[in-house]
Amino acid sequence: MMVPALRAVGAVLVLLGLAHLALPYGMGWLREFTALTALTRRIMHLHTGFIGLACVLGGLPPLLLTGDLLAGGRLATAILAGECVFWGARWACQFAAFSPSIWRGSPVRTAGHVGFALLWSWITATFGIALLTATW
Repeated sequence: MMVPALRAVGAVLVLLGLAHLALPYGMGWLREFTALTALTRRIMHLHTGFIGLACVLGGLPPLLLTGDLLAGGRLATAILAGECVFWGARWACQFAAFSPSIWRGSPVRTAGHVGFALLWSWITATFGIALLTATW
């Protein structure tokens, strides 16, 4: 049961990372970026790219090395624990950084908030269960 769940999380993370290529266009950031200084604009593009890369790199082990991760060992434990901390922190940020005033009143933003809260919950829980499976 853990193998398909971990592979699904890996696939979703790779897709999420690749989606960062289109994120500035889909979110309308390019218009908003024009008001920024050249340095700040470049930093925003660079950070978006690196977040996408981090998603892809974080998704490849559970997608391609599922058995190795679930077999346990120090490296597998470290990777799974790191994924739990990273995605657990992202889950917490969903509530700490995105005030309800940002998304309340907009059905699209509310759906996005709820959808991402559920996504981060699923990803964190899957890595947590995999960690427990690999270490027991």
